[in-house]
Amino acid sequence: MAGTLSHIRVLDLSRVFAGPWAAQMLADFGADVVKVEHVKGGDDVRRMGVPHLGADGEPTGETSSFLAMNRGKRSLALDLSKPEGQEIARRLIADADVLIENFKTGTLARFGLDFETVAKLNPKLVYCSITGFGQTGPMKHLPGYDPIFQAMSGLLSMTGAGDGEPGAGPALVGYSISDITAGQYAVSAILAALTHRDAVSGEGQFIDIALLDTQIHAASHMAMNYLSSGTLPRRNGTASQITCPWQVFDCADRPIMIAIGNDPQFARFAAYLGLEGIAGDTRFSTNLARVQNADILVPMIAEKLSGKQADTCYAELEAIGIPAGPLNTFDDVFRMEQVEARGLLQEMQHEAAGRVRYVANPVRFSGSNAANAVPPPRFAEHTDEILAGLGFDALRIAALRDAGIVK
Repeated sequence: MAGTLSHIRVLDLSRVFAGPWAAQMLADFGADVVKVEHVKGGDDVRRMGVPHLGADGEPTGETSSFLAMNRGKRSLALDLSKPEGQEIARRLIADADVLIENFKTGTLARFGLDFETVAKLNPKLVYCSITGFGQTGPMKHLPGYDPIFQAMSGLLSMTGAGDGEPGAGPALVGYSISDITAGQYAVSAILAALTHRDAVSGEGQFIDIALLDTQIHAASHMAMNYLSSGTLPRRNGTASQITCPWQVFDCADRPIMIAIGNDPQFARFAAYLGLEGIAGDTRFSTNLARVQNADILVPMIAEKLSGKQADTCYAELEAIGIPAGPLNTFDDVFRMEQVEARGLLQEMQHEAAGRVRYVANPVRFSGSNAANAVPPPRFAEHTDEILAGLGFDALRIAALRDAGIVK
């Protein structure tokens, strides 16, 4: 079964997380993705993350981060700062549907590879630029990584233990959420631009994605709470600021997450705890009232749950339709029957890394394939293959390699 995007060619000039994540999503959907890496060492993320261990327990030379972001791509090592490298890039661009890049604003213009220039070569090209702060504004020239955008977007003002609580202070989200968020927005924008090209205009267009913008937009519902009321969100540990009860509670043996989304659920939950009367109490009968009186309600719930075993509590709540879940670590996650049933944990064979287990793309199509199991490329693995596809013979490729244009 062909991939949904098997007709799409993508040139991935990006590195590290956000751009490679977007390109990998397109590869998972079947697109032919060529990853262009610098001739001296390739993508920085090849040296980030945990070293991937082989069957003998020794490092394989691959890293977990690179393996997680670059599935389904072909690698071309190319020096874009040299005229010969730029010419090769232009030949690839001429036949591409999509270009993804995350160079500092203005860098590719110096190489003659900016949108205005290459659109003359390929008017159908969808050109997606992913940067920290976008193409406009006083900060457009600045670099940045995920924690910077977690901080600047206001996210850190809402995460972590509240003032006066043990361990009070902001806490980073445990993965590069700003990069993944920007990458997902980029995928949506690219697919929208391809649809517009094919169904409306016949032409590609430029897409400007900024990590700061996308992280702020991803928190729109919390921003709207502030814009509507003037009240700033606050750090509140695991508890929601707009719904109650909606937080981690300690059972006798270990914690459990409970999330009550409406008043009927709360009534059933209260009855389960032996607190039937509180569902009709005006202090707790609506979600707004529960939020306003959380300092009274939460200790009542915590006392009742403290004597219960977490597994028993989880099963009993599931039986009465109350959303609850254990606090899993990854070893718990990958033992879950649900995760196994959904096929999220897959494995593939990598020439250097050997057996690689990975998290499969979670999208399921009924009429096309979204599970691209092609392993991430070794550095410069496909240079000869890609150049040969452009018409370069072996002697010309060798000359380019000797000149340091390719590797």
